[in-house]
Amino acid sequence: MINLGKKNLITDVDGILVGNAQNKEVATGCTVITPIEGSLASADVRGGAPGTREVGALNPYNLVDSVDSIVLSGGSTWGLEAASSVANYIGAEGRGYRPSSKFKNVPMIPSAILYDLANGGDKNWAEKPPYSSLGIEAASNLSDKIELGNFGAGYGSQAGSLKGGLGSASFVTNDGIQVGGIFAVNSYGSTVNNETGQFWAATDENENEFGGKGVPTFAPNDALSGTATREALSGQNTTIGVIATNAKLDSKAAKRIAIMSHSGMSRAIRPIHSPVDGDVIFVLSTGTLNKELNLNDVNTIGELGARVCSRSIARGVYEAESILGIKSWKELYE
Repeated sequence: MINLGKKNLITDVDGILVGNAQNKEVATGCTVITPIEGSLASADVRGGAPGTREVGALNPYNLVDSVDSIVLSGGSTWGLEAASSVANYIGAEGRGYRPSSKFKNVPMIPSAILYDLANGGDKNWAEKPPYSSLGIEAASNLSDKIELGNFGAGYGSQAGSLKGGLGSASFVTNDGIQVGGIFAVNSYGSTVNNETGQFWAATDENENEFGGKGVPTFAPNDALSGTATREALSGQNTTIGVIATNAKLDSKAAKRIAIMSHSGMSRAIRPIHSPVDGDVIFVLSTGTLNKELNLNDVNTIGELGARVCSRSIARGVYEAESILGIKSWKELYE
């Protein structure tokens, strides 16, 4: 038996806090997901044009698998600077990998970015891009409450032809397993049947959380209906996010759950994992649940990860508001 978390947010997972910051003039933003110390992480990259930091370090065969924060940011490669500022901010608090007591702590801050540089915001920042300050602001805003839509890394995003956004969702099982997700949706593909406004993710919808318009009964004859404009073919897309659980995972299980969770993107976005997307999913394990996991538990977390992925994507688009001439789902379909 599974139920929605109390807030229906990734912060329903014990030990997870989220901070957002956005710059309305630049039309961009940053999201910081910070778990309790000692949390394990993995990642899986499926898009053809990813932009990441420290993802390779999370492979199961490498030395360090714990992280201090994960940063999702707009700004393409400039957005990776947000992770550096978060590392400085968290490092000053004493968090980070310490190979021995003689050495300074090294914060582990994996990151992924999306491309929101062509959305009409003022990108004339010369030698002072905003992402360093956005990272610090987001890290200082950590809370268990999250606003969805035009916030954080989803502020300047676009999902196909619609305004994209930041979305989150959660589940809790009867035996105490918590699974939550948070995603910034800036996809080349469409999240809805463009003719009806019904979300592709509707089979996973709970309690009309993204409009309750029902499940699409057909797909448009145009395979690219509702996708981003042809200008986006230069690589101006990406959906990035985090799946978190309180279950105590090892690095192999976390990697498998990241892989399984990508099926949630397939349920929510058409087409997905294209050459012009940089789709990335991180998995965080806070390990606060006192339960020995078996393979069936891993399968359950992987499936729930896929469901919170698809639901988070749809919620991010549903909650977004029109800006800069990019029309929202609510403006067109509600």
